[in-house]
Amino acid sequence: MNDELKDFILSAFEASLEAQLRAVRRLRQGDQALAEPRRRASLSQVDMAFDILKKARSPLHVTEILARIQSSFGVAVDRESLVSSLTKKVARGDRFLRTEKNTFGLRPDAR
Repeated sequence: MNDELKDFILSAFEASLEAQLRAVRRLRQGDQALAEPRRRASLSQVDMAFDILKKARSPLHVTEILARIQSSFGVAVDRESLVSSLTKKVARGDRFLRTEKNTFGLRPDAR
């Protein structure tokens, strides 16, 4: 048996066993697992910025957006990463506008 086929078969067995183990663990938890509400997935940094700008109802400098994300969500977001993400959204016409250098607002249709 060649190594590629062997690796494929072992990967399939591994995936199957992992699924079975998750099912057994779920059954062990019983009704307790169903009673606990699922936590909502965390927001992306772009979604957090959108939420901040929506509440502000006016454009904000990235420094202010970062400060408000920190105070509202308790998350420290990297400045360059956020600016890069928002700039890409602006270029695509997706929700955000750039009103001045490092200052972002929401497009009228996104408010």
